[in-house]
Amino acid sequence: MPRVTVIIPTFNRADLLPRAIESVLAQSYQDYELIVVDDGSSDNTPELAVITGNHADFACIRMPNNTGVSAARNRGVRNSSGQLLSFLDSDDLWHREKLARQVTWMDQNPEYQICQTQETWVRNGVRVNPPHSHRKVQGWIYEESLKRCMITPSSVMLKRELFERKEGFDESFPACEDYDLWLRITSDHPVGLVDEYLLTRYGGHEDQLSSSIKILDRYRIQALEKVLRTTHLSVKHRRATETILAKKAHIVANGCRKRGKIREYEYYNTLFERYR
Repeated sequence: MPRVTVIIPTFNRADLLPRAIESVLAQSYQDYELIVVDDGSSDNTPELAVITGNHADFACIRMPNNTGVSAARNRGVRNSSGQLLSFLDSDDLWHREKLARQVTWMDQNPEYQICQTQETWVRNGVRVNPPHSHRKVQGWIYEESLKRCMITPSSVMLKRELFERKEGFDESFPACEDYDLWLRITSDHPVGLVDEYLLTRYGGHEDQLSSSIKILDRYRIQALEKVLRTTHLSVKHRRATETILAKKAHIVANGCRKRGKIREYEYYNTLFERYR
């Protein structure tokens, strides 16, 4: 039974997937299983996955329909056996010591159930510096995570027990599914940090989820409503959540009003008035 499960969800990424898989196969730490979940691709992604993933503990799962990244990741977890879970988006790549450093860190810090690494950003082929507000930090980061997604799926490693207890990714979210899960986790768990640059994230391509779905704040608002409804929060965390929800609802409401979407404006303005 492998110690680590690595899951790569992918959809029509035949041009990018081999790079991601090869970065896993090149890891110095080898006690892992690799599961590629093809989310109903119409190109030759499945064939390339099998050709590239020449590894003793490799599997490619083909989902018949494009059901979304949450369903793909959850399906990979259900078909895996590792004690520790790591996810890699098919347009990103890991550096050689990524798994080794995180497994060692988790062993040395047993009080933590989740950790991540620092990351390098590349946009349209050019390396860029992330804003200071996006720099990863360690500890209790719930309030920081309300403002923006402070955990990158491709950098994270977490214990299977934590993922299953939090019921994984919510498959009803077409976007911001990671924001939703990290809020549920950081509300009662600190997040560890391996303070090394062990991931390269690539952006700028047209099929990137964050650029293909408009008004992501709608789904962040949905996640904030959900955490208020389903998660036991301290008074401090609840107030902070309501403040951010009101701010985002106000922004979306104004946008709807400008575009003449009166019904949507009324919905988000009601949220703003409720939580302001």
